[in-house]
Amino acid sequence: MNLPRVYLHALGMLNALGNDVPTIVNALATSSAPGMGTLPDRDARDAHDARGAAVFAGRVFAPLDVAPPAALAAFDCRNNRLLLAALAQIAPAVDDARERFGAHRIGVVLGTSTSGIAAAEAALAHRARTGAMPDGFDYRQMEIGTAAPFAAAALGLTGPAYTISTACTSSAKAFASARRLLQLHLCDAVVVGGVDSLCELTLAGFASLESTSPARANPMSRNRAGINVGEGAAVFLMSREEAPVFVAGTGESSDAYHISSPDPQGVGAERALRAALADAQIDARSIGYVNLHATATRKNDEMEAHLMARVFPGGVAASGTKPLTAHLLGAAGATELGFAWLTLACEGMALPRHLWDGEADSALPPLDLVETERPLRAVAGRRYAMSNSFAFGGSNASLILGA
Repeated sequence: MNLPRVYLHALGMLNALGNDVPTIVNALATSSAPGMGTLPDRDARDAHDARGAAVFAGRVFAPLDVAPPAALAAFDCRNNRLLLAALAQIAPAVDDARERFGAHRIGVVLGTSTSGIAAAEAALAHRARTGAMPDGFDYRQMEIGTAAPFAAAALGLTGPAYTISTACTSSAKAFASARRLLQLHLCDAVVVGGVDSLCELTLAGFASLESTSPARANPMSRNRAGINVGEGAAVFLMSREEAPVFVAGTGESSDAYHISSPDPQGVGAERALRAALADAQIDARSIGYVNLHATATRKNDEMEAHLMARVFPGGVAASGTKPLTAHLLGAAGATELGFAWLTLACEGMALPRHLWDGEADSALPPLDLVETERPLRAVAGRRYAMSNSFAFGGSNASLILGA
């Protein structure tokens, strides 16, 4: 069965690198991330993690002053304002698609992990102080499934709209799902991506697992000490209409090895990578760049380094970009695919650099990490980039873009 090719068009994004795509492109060129640092505004009780270390995270500094329309006021929270800020960047493309296809032919598929939990945390803290929930709080602000329906309503779209939440693969899997809607002609265009906001649940949760770093994450280093948690949003318009960059292949797997630890051998993760290559009908030598999951935890980096050495025995340019954005959890897959898309769509753009201390772990196979300015190489006149995401519970996803 020959399924139609789908393409990625407009990109909207904000994270610790900046509040829009042009700013983020400039920040990637200099590896400058103004939103990365120790959280300054937590109270004395919460200023440190469970081990007494300062909390280093990635924050969005956009004012987020665009509120939901009045009919959606009950959904107003930081997570949905992050989403609105990203959607505003692609609104002209969405408006054009709605005029041509009709609102009922445009879907929305989004990934999230924390949704608006921070709003519930603030509301419960208010109740602890006053005995009552604050005016304006609505359960729908934190409901994990509301991201996509909220976005659809805000954009005036009436096609299929649903949210995927599979921890750190949420928004990566959203792309595979959106692609299927288009290939099966259930939609003519899909708004696809992910969003997550900082909240105490994830900050304290990862700290309790002893997985957070008190300084900037240091992926693939022998000195790596854990992740930084971050926030952000990234959304695309996907359709069957031709554009410079297409979704070449997707691969998904679930090995269910452990609730929070990856399979040390990376069997399920490897299955996802090889499925994406098979779907794209290319071999590993065609890939010019891989955006690594690279959380900078001991176990994830160990698994991923061995996995990369097996799938790419000849080596491939690779980098982990979480030191520039922090780990965006449910928005990580879409954000990191966004970086891969930029390297394909922006003429002359260098590959994102791997920011670390340069001290390799002798227990890991060496990888071709991008440490200096380098272009994306082409193979037989075509360029391909891969982005990998691995999540709790053994959820794995790999996406390949081509140009």
